[in-house]
Amino acid sequence: MKKNRLMNFFSDLGRSLMMPIAALAACGIVLGLTAALTKPQVLAAVPFIASGVPYFVITTLKSVSNIVFTLMPVLFAISIAMGMAKEDKGVAAFAGFLGYYAFLVASQASINTGVMDFSALKISSILGVETVDMGATAGIIAGLVTQALHNKFHKVQFPAAIAFYGGKRFVALIVIVTMSAIGLVMPFVWEPISMCINGLGSIIHAAGAFGVFLFGFLERLLIPTGLHHVLNSLFRTTPLGGVYNGVEGCLNIFLQFVDKVPLAELKQFTQFLGQGKMPFMMFGLPAAALAIYQTSPAEKKGKVKALMIAGVAASFVSGITEPLEFSFMFVAPALFVFHAVMGGISFMLMSVLGVIVGNTGGGVIDFFIWGVFQPGSNWYWIVIVGLVFMPIYYFVFKWYLTKKNISIDVADEDGDEGGTLTVDEKMQKIAATIIEGLGGFDNIVTVNNCISRLRVDVKDMSAVNEELLKKTGSMGFVKPSATHIQVIYGPKVEAIADAVRSVMKY
Repeated sequence: MKKNRLMNFFSDLGRSLMMPIAALAACGIVLGLTAALTKPQVLAAVPFIASGVPYFVITTLKSVSNIVFTLMPVLFAISIAMGMAKEDKGVAAFAGFLGYYAFLVASQASINTGVMDFSALKISSILGVETVDMGATAGIIAGLVTQALHNKFHKVQFPAAIAFYGGKRFVALIVIVTMSAIGLVMPFVWEPISMCINGLGSIIHAAGAFGVFLFGFLERLLIPTGLHHVLNSLFRTTPLGGVYNGVEGCLNIFLQFVDKVPLAELKQFTQFLGQGKMPFMMFGLPAAALAIYQTSPAEKKGKVKALMIAGVAASFVSGITEPLEFSFMFVAPALFVFHAVMGGISFMLMSVLGVIVGNTGGGVIDFFIWGVFQPGSNWYWIVIVGLVFMPIYYFVFKWYLTKKNISIDVADEDGDEGGTLTVDEKMQKIAATIIEGLGGFDNIVTVNNCISRLRVDVKDMSAVNEELLKKTGSMGFVKPSATHIQVIYGPKVEAIADAVRSVMKY
C-alpha cells in the first residue's frame, strides 16, 4: 500500500510538472524562430527584417517569449498545486500562487533581520521581492505543500460563527501561514541543501560521456512508469542540469542565454536536452516501425500499418514516442531495453560530437528551429548518427521479432454506425466506451491526462476492461498502483480526456 501511494505521488507529480514544461517548449519554438531571425547572418541576407514593423514584431515576440522562462518557479507552484489537487483545482492553483508569494516575502523578512550573514546565498528580485533565490525548487516546495494542505482542508467545516472561513477559504489561510513559516526558516537551511544539490550536479557533469549516457538510458527506461517527466524536470529546472551565471537548470540556461552568448558556451547544457532524442525519434523508431509492420502476420498488416504510420508521425514530427514504444514494450521487453540503451548512446554521441541543439522536443520541428536555423549547432551529426541508427533498429527489431515469432496486438474497433456520426458525436461515443472500459461511472474517481496518457484513479482495478479500452484506440496500459491506471492514446489524448470529463459531468 505504501509503495502504491508513493508511485501515485510521483506519477501525479510528473504529470503536473508537464504543464509548465509544455508551455516552455511552445514558447521555446517562438523564441527559437525569433532568435534565428535576429542573427546577424540572417539580417544581412534578408535586410527588410531589420527595419520598421517586421523587426518590431520579431523583437517583441522574442522579449515576451523570453520572459516566460523567468516565471518557472511560480508556474511550478501553480501547476503542481492544481495538478495534484483532487477537487476544486482552481482554488488549489490560486492558493499555490499565494503560498509561493508568502514564501518569498517571509524569506525576505528573515534576511532583513540581519541575525546572521546571508551573503553566501543568492539574493534576487523575484516578483518585486528581494529574497533568497532558490530557483524552481521554491516553486516545487510551494506547490507540494499547497496540494497537501488543499486536499486535507478544502472541505473543513467550522462552527456557525466562523463558518465563512471554512472550506475553500481556509485553504488560502492555512497555505499562507504554512508557507510563511517555511519562508522564515528557509534562508537558514537553504545554503547546505543547495550545496548538496550543486555537488550532485557537479558529479553528473564530471562523469562526462558516461553521465550523459546514464541520463539518456534512464530517461527512456522510465517511460513505462511516467517518471521520466520527473527526471527531465529536475535536470531542466534545478542545479542537477547545471548552473550558469546564476541561472539553474539546463533548459532555463539554454533558453535564457541562447541569443546572448556564443552557442558553444551552451554545449554542456544541451547534452541533456532534445538533441539526444532526435536520432532515435526521427530515425531509429521509424525504422523499428517498419520492421514491426513487415514481421506482422498478413491478416494483421492492414491495422498494424495504420498504427505504425500514426506512431511514426507523432515521433518524427513532435517527439511523442509512447504510441510506438507501447506497441512493443510489453510483448517484447528485451527490445525496449535495447531501445533504452540506444537512447543512452544517442545522448552520449550527441554530446561527444559537439552537437548544440536545445529545447525539449526530439522531433523535426525542434530539429529545424534549434538546429538547422542556428549557425554553429552542428546539427548535421544528428542526421549522420540517425542514418546509422536506422539499419541498427530495423535489423535488431526484425531479427528479434522473427526469431521469437512475436507480433503486436491490434484490437478490432467497433463500427461508427455507418459513418453517420459527426466528429463530436464520435468522440462522445468513444468517451462513453472508455468510461465503460474503466468500470463505469461509479468506479472512476478522477480523470486527468498528460501529453500522451489518460491518467485515471479507479476504485476497483479488476473492473477495468482492457480489451474494451483497446477498441477505443488505446495502445497500452500502465498500472503504477492498485488504484491508478494510465491508458496510452498518444497526441489525441487531450481531446479524449476532455470528452471523458464532459460525459462524466452528465
